Amino acid sequence: MKQLLEDLRSHQVRLEEVPAPCCRPGGVLVRTATSLISSGTERAAVALGSKSLVGMGLERPDLVRQLFRRLRTSGVADVVAAVKVRLDAGVALGYSSAGEVLEVGRGAEEFSAGDRVACAGADYSSHAEVNWIPKNLCVRIPEGVDFEAAASVALGGIALQAVRVADVRVGERVVVLGLGLVGLLTAQVLKAAGCPVWGMDPDGERVRLACELGLDFACESREWQESPWYDSCQRGAGPDAVILTAATRSAEPVELAGLLARDRGVVVVVGDVRVDIPREPYYKKELQVRYSRSYGPGRYDAEYEERGVDYPYGFVRWTEKRNMEAFLQLLAAGKVRVGPLVTHRFSISDALSAYDLLSGKSREKYLGILITYAGRAPLSRRVTLRAEAPPRRAGVCAAVSTTKASRGGVVLGWIGAGNFSRAKLLPALRKIRGVEFGGLANATGLSAQRAARTFGFRYCSTDAQEILDDPALEAVFIATRHHLHAPLVIAALERGKHVFVEKPLCTSEAELNQIAEAHASSGRILAVGFNRRFSPFARECREFFEGGAGPLSVLYRINAGRLPPTHWINDPEQGHGRVVGEVCHFVDLLQYWTGSLPSAVRARAVGGTGGADPARAEDNLHVQIGCADGSRGEILYLASGDASLSKERVEVFGRGRAAVCEDFRKSWFHAHNRSRTRWRFRQDKGHRAELEAFIQAVKLNGQPPISFESLYATTLATFRIRESLSAGRELRISSTSD
Repeated sequence: MKQLLEDLRSHQVRLEEVPAPCCRPGGVLVRTATSLISSGTERAAVALGSKSLVGMGLERPDLVRQLFRRLRTSGVADVVAAVKVRLDAGVALGYSSAGEVLEVGRGAEEFSAGDRVACAGADYSSHAEVNWIPKNLCVRIPEGVDFEAAASVALGGIALQAVRVADVRVGERVVVLGLGLVGLLTAQVLKAAGCPVWGMDPDGERVRLACELGLDFACESREWQESPWYDSCQRGAGPDAVILTAATRSAEPVELAGLLARDRGVVVVVGDVRVDIPREPYYKKELQVRYSRSYGPGRYDAEYEERGVDYPYGFVRWTEKRNMEAFLQLLAAGKVRVGPLVTHRFSISDALSAYDLLSGKSREKYLGILITYAGRAPLSRRVTLRAEAPPRRAGVCAAVSTTKASRGGVVLGWIGAGNFSRAKLLPALRKIRGVEFGGLANATGLSAQRAARTFGFRYCSTDAQEILDDPALEAVFIATRHHLHAPLVIAALERGKHVFVEKPLCTSEAELNQIAEAHASSGRILAVGFNRRFSPFARECREFFEGGAGPLSVLYRINAGRLPPTHWINDPEQGHGRVVGEVCHFVDLLQYWTGSLPSAVRARAVGGTGGADPARAEDNLHVQIGCADGSRGEILYLASGDASLSKERVEVFGRGRAAVCEDFRKSWFHAHNRSRTRWRFRQDKGHRAELEAFIQAVKLNGQPPISFESLYATTLATFRIRESLSAGRELRISSTSD
C-alpha cells in the first residue's frame, strides 16, 4: 500500500510502498477514503524535518539535553547509533481521516466490517491507504456526512475541546485569534453554541471567509481597533474568552489577547504560539490562561488510546472520542461546514504536490487540503525489496549445510524492528560475515519497510507468520515486546528454525516449561540476548578468577532510572515488569562468573512492597542470590538515583582477588597487592560477540552460546524474585529444565 512519510535523512516528504497493517486486538482495520492535511501542524513538522541536525537541536533543546546525558554514561558510539535510528526511521504524516472498516479486532466488536468511520491519532490515522485504528480513536460517521467532511474529525475534536476549556455559555462573547482550519472550525462551533464570535487573522482572504461562515465580526489583526467591540475592550468589558488558534513564534497573539479580554476573562492556548505573558494586562485584569490539550481527555493516555480503557461517563463526560462524535453530529446538523474550508484536493499518487504547498515551493494559497484514495488497492502485507533467493530445501542437516555453502551464509528472518533492534542488534549483525538478511516483520508497516530497506532485507511484512513459514530462513531473531516472545519462540522451534530471542525468554513459568518441551523435541539452537557475559570485561573477569578455589561474591549496582508508569515494560500484559525484563541480565552474568546455577533468591523492595502497584516495587529493590557452589550475589536495582551517575557498576571478590567495572568502559583488576586498569573508548556490552557466537553455532550446527539449562535457570530465578518480593522471604530454586 502507499503511505506518505517524512524522510529525516534526505529532508524530503516521500510516497513509499509499505506493507499493509494486520488487524490487532482492540481496534479496527480501516481502508482510507479521504484524509485531511493539518496545514499548521504538518507544515511545522515538515519544516523541522528539513533542518540540519544543528537546526533541529536549536528547535528542540530538550532532545539535545537528553543526548548529552546519554553521552556521559554510554559514550559517543551509543549516541551516534541512537541518532542514526531516528534519522533512518522516517515519520508517518497525518492524523485525521475517514474510511471504511475492513476487519474488526477482538475487543472492538462495537464496529462491523463495512462501517463508515472517522479516525484520529498521530501514528494511527496516517496518510496511508490502510490504517489500524484503536477503537477509542475511531467513531461512526452519521448519515448525511460524507468522507470529505468526516476526515476533519481530529481537527474538529481539537476545536470542540478548546470551546469546552474556555467554558463559555450562551451569549458570552469570544474572540478567535488565528483563522486557519482549527480557528474557523472553532468559530463555527462557538456560533452553534450561541456565542457571538469575533475572528482575527493577518490574512484578508481568511477574514472574508470567516464572515461568509457567519461570524459576527472579523478583521485583519492590525485593524482590531476598528472592531465594534473595541470600546468595550477599553472599558475592561471585552470578550469573555479569547481562543488562540494561531501558529507563530511571535508573542503578539498572547499580548493582544491580554488587551482584548474582559476583566477576569479567560485566554485559551490551542495553537503553537509563543506564550510570553506580559504581566501588566494579565495581572491587572486577573486573567486566566488555560491550555487546551488536543481533542480532549484521553489524549496521551496509553490506557485510553492504545488499550481501549474508557473513562466513566459520569466522571468524564467529554472524552476525545465523545468530542469526535459530537463534532460529527454538528456536521450532520449543518451547524458546522467543512466544504468552504477545502481549497485543494490531491490523489494519494499526487500527494507530494500537497507538501509543495506547505513548504512554500508553490506560491499558491491554501487552507484545507484533502488527500483522496481511489479504488481498492490490494491488501498486501508483504513488500519485496530485492530479488528472492531460491527456497531452502527441507531435510537433514547435511542438506541445510549444502544450501548454506551455496549461498555463502546463514539466511535469517527478523521479527520486531524497534529502536533497540535498529540501534544495537541489526548494525552489529550486519558486520558479521556469513549472514544473509531474508525477511523482516514488524507490526507497523512503515517501520518494517524502513528497517528492512536500511539493513538490506529481501522483503518486509507486517505479519510474523510470513517469517515463521518462510522455508528459506534457517534462523529467526525475535525482538518484539515481551508477551510475544514465548509463542513466537515455540512456533519457530516447531518449524525447525534456530532461534535468537531478546531477553526475556518468556514471562511465566508455564511458558518456560512449554518452551523447554518445544526445544527438546526440535533439536534446534535456542539463544537468549544475555549479552553482558559476552562483553570483554566479563570474559577477562572470568579468566582473572579461574584457577582459584572458593566461592565468589558479586555486588552489582544498576542505576536504572525511573520509567513512566505508562511505559509498556510496566504493563502487566505486555512488559511484565523490570525484574523479568531487565534483572535477568544480571542473574545470567552471576551464573557465568561462578559457573554455578542459582539455588535461592531473596528480594526486598526499598520502602516496602509498592502497595497495590507491583511495578513500583520493582523500581527499587535489593536481590540476594545464592548459588549451588556457595557463591553469592547482591543485585541493587535502583531507579531513585541521578542520571549523571554511571548506569552499571559491578564488583567481584574472591580467591584473593577483586575486579571492578564501571559501565563496561573502565575496569580495574586487583591481585597480589597490585592493580591494573583497562579503559575502552567505546562501551562494549557484548552485543556483537553474542551474535557472532549464535551465528557460528548455527553454521556448524554446534553447541548453543549458553546452555539451555542455564537459560532455564536464569528465567526461573527472575520469576522467583518476583514471588519473593510478594512473599517477603527467601525462595528456593529447585526446578530444572529436564
